[in-house]
Amino acid sequence: MSQSNSLYTHQSSNIAKTYFLMAMFLALVIAIGYGVAWYLGNSAILYGAIAFALIMNVGSYWFSDKLVLRMTGAQPADPNDPQQRELIRMVENLSITAGLPMPKVYVVNDPAPNAFATGRNPDNAVVAATTGIIEILERNELEGVMAHELAHVGNRDMLVMTVAVVLAGFVAMVADFFSRALLFDGNRNDRHPAFLIIGIVGIILAPIAAQLMQMAISRKREYLADASGAMLTRYPEGLASALEKISSTARPMKRASHATAHLFISDPFAGGKPSFWQKVGGLFHTHPPAPERIARLRAMDV
Repeated sequence: MSQSNSLYTHQSSNIAKTYFLMAMFLALVIAIGYGVAWYLGNSAILYGAIAFALIMNVGSYWFSDKLVLRMTGAQPADPNDPQQRELIRMVENLSITAGLPMPKVYVVNDPAPNAFATGRNPDNAVVAATTGIIEILERNELEGVMAHELAHVGNRDMLVMTVAVVLAGFVAMVADFFSRALLFDGNRNDRHPAFLIIGIVGIILAPIAAQLMQMAISRKREYLADASGAMLTRYPEGLASALEKISSTARPMKRASHATAHLFISDPFAGGKPSFWQKVGGLFHTHPPAPERIARLRAMDV
């Protein structure tokens, strides 16, 4: 079996695992809705939660790329700018090599070195780079980064990661809404207090579990995109060297958002003031440790 075939098998396995996690998200939403609907004696709550979840999923499928571009402030790459014109040519050449449709190329005016990919499928894909990453990286390093982003396109995991954000946010919203409903329900005295306790605990833990699943999906897919990108360029050192420069810069992006953080090649909050959850430990990190990613790349034999 060729190396590309082996990678395809790995990619299929990861996609299957990711969709399994997505099913767990949906089950969690239904479980919360069912539990609260039973407690309050109102089945409309369950139907409303399911309907809203479906609407959110459909919306995320069709409009996720536009939402991400707006949140990051990305603009179409300018072919009249020499650096951005070279970026467009680089992405075009890599797309031909990868057998992918040419994605739209965008640039984010930000000195922090970073890049991301978005879109619902390869035919509607977008790859973007910050002005900072274009400035500090050598050609082979930037090529490694763009190959990493095209790997996200080829692996068809951009939508999966976006859906993870939508579902995680939805679970948190549902948990917050239901917690308020439980606390302020005036007709709960006839319910067993044990169910009330279990419900409250579940509602508190639900958004945390959703966030953990989202981060786990992101970390797995970064490793896969690193490997796929390195195979595309046949030069793992380019991406490894790029990750070294990016991680050593440790500069937060001006328009960093927790909703889109996992889409970037590097944590857009790096170098900024750490949040409470970042202080707690690595479970809430959107990206694998850079040294581990670099070590895996340099251990590759392509």
